[in-house]
Amino acid sequence: MTDLVVRPLVAGEEELFDSMPDPLPQLRQVGYADGLAGGGYRPDRTWIALRAGRVVGRAAWALPPGSVGEPWLERFDLAAAPEDGAALLHAAHQALGGPKVYHAALPAYWRRQPEVRAVVEPPMAAARLAGLVEQGERLRCSWTGGPLPASAGGPLPASAGRYSFRPATDAAEINSLVARIVAPELLTGAETARVVGGVDLARDPLAWLTGPAQDWRVALDGAVPVGLAATAGDACYPMIAYLGLLDESARGELLADAVGTLAAGGAYEVVADVDAHRVATVAELDRTGFRRIRSRVTFALPQA
Repeated sequence: MTDLVVRPLVAGEEELFDSMPDPLPQLRQVGYADGLAGGGYRPDRTWIALRAGRVVGRAAWALPPGSVGEPWLERFDLAAAPEDGAALLHAAHQALGGPKVYHAALPAYWRRQPEVRAVVEPPMAAARLAGLVEQGERLRCSWTGGPLPASAGGPLPASAGRYSFRPATDAAEINSLVARIVAPELLTGAETARVVGGVDLARDPLAWLTGPAQDWRVALDGAVPVGLAATAGDACYPMIAYLGLLDESARGELLADAVGTLAAGGAYEVVADVDAHRVATVAELDRTGFRRIRSRVTFALPQA
């Protein structure tokens, strides 16, 4: 068999990356050319594996300009054995100063689709051979509708009327509630906040979500706050950036209120990220009319 050649791209040959057919065209992700134009991708952080002059593996580490963190492996496609992919990663890691986090973007319900698993399992196996271990899975979900009440996504679940909702009063109220919420149910864009701004979205969301306090919704049981949600309508797309609870019974009504608030403001799509192991939250997203559009499995060095 022809020897494998592993190397980074050099300026002027960026088209080599796209010479490998996209194995998952159904997956929504930033194209390589767009990533180069935006500065997140660079040729020296893009590596390829060639056999007989043909690209059989490609890997692109992303880092938006101005970020305080390290690049992460955003695109990794492999049309070769996992051992070849591991050779690519080992060489790139050495040049990049050590292994970096790998966020494997996968279609929703990828485990149920044998043809998709055949594509995504070799690069994940290569990551394991290169010393990375699976750290968890997050789902990106999307509610698609339009300005309420006429919504193509269907009506939101009816409120049981137990809870009322209002905008947050100010940053002090938001911070006070965040301090009492042990683990938020939804954190959308948490990885970006950490790498780009060095912000822990779960503990200090206002360091990243700089919109007005009125973009936050407070769930009340009588006069007592029992939940908090950040409706970020002016971000790159409308999202529920944060949702945390002090009373789990408020989950469904707070979620519906947050979506309704964004839709009433003109949003046609609302996205939310949730850890896959949060079964109750995933089920509530389904009930509210969200559909899963992507899975993201994270690989990193074993934690000490």
